[in-house]
Amino acid sequence: MNTNIRWDKKQFIRYLLWTFSTAWIVQIIAGVFSNQGNQLAFTLLMSLCMYMPFLGTVLAKIPLREMGWKPKFKGNLRYIAAAMWGPAVFHILGGALYFVIFPDRLDFTGKYLESIAGTEAVAEMTAQGITIPLYLVITLITSLTYAPLINMFVALGEEVGWRGAMQPMLNDRFGKRTGRILGGVIWGAWHWPVMLLAGYEYGKVYFGAPLLGMAAFCLFTASCGTLIDVLYEKTHCIWIPALAHGAVNGFALETMILDPAYADQMILGPHPVGLIGMIPALLAAGYILWKKGE
Repeated sequence: MNTNIRWDKKQFIRYLLWTFSTAWIVQIIAGVFSNQGNQLAFTLLMSLCMYMPFLGTVLAKIPLREMGWKPKFKGNLRYIAAAMWGPAVFHILGGALYFVIFPDRLDFTGKYLESIAGTEAVAEMTAQGITIPLYLVITLITSLTYAPLINMFVALGEEVGWRGAMQPMLNDRFGKRTGRILGGVIWGAWHWPVMLLAGYEYGKVYFGAPLLGMAAFCLFTASCGTLIDVLYEKTHCIWIPALAHGAVNGFALETMILDPAYADQMILGPHPVGLIGMIPALLAAGYILWKKGE
């Protein structure tokens, strides 16, 4: 972790102002495109949005040099493995817990894929010999191999801000336990405009909307952020949290086997942003916070 970055109230406020103002402008524009049905523009803008914490770091004049830009393999292979495949473990455990509780929601027929890609696209895929079970296997292999590496370069835009700049300040001022919780809440709140405007992660109509979703997402980011911050603390290499963040974003197998009739209940799972799906990661983060925290 960047121990050279200490708590500086004015610098921290400048960082938050730049990071939130630029990102929220982008998210509002992305939300407009989403509501117009332009998902390509929405996706591109949300990818751009991920670089706003990086921009906020630069504009707040927080030094980048000591964040650990040189890849470090010696002594870090277990942490690299944890960043690469740990998120998949939590996805699978959370999804398994969800489907144990709701076994009737498990669906291997590809209806969820059809609901997002369209009937014609799925028909064309199967005509080419890619069956639904094969597609799920390909999705799993992709999630465990190159997807985290590709996503890492986009996730770096956030991790420079969250783990490289913000988290060391919070940990220095409040201690690791409280600092990581606060950092997770800030990370989650950063997503609120796109959640409200575009139904990001949970949709727009669900039990407790929108407040429950906003709170649940902060709970997810607090647990996820704690686990990722440990990886950064152990390696002092900014690419490791970026890899973990990319792996979190790149795994969606448990959603692909959900009956789309329950897609409006993502607040529960099976994805780790759901209240049931997040339980394994929440337990792991809770152990770190309360047993290992300072």
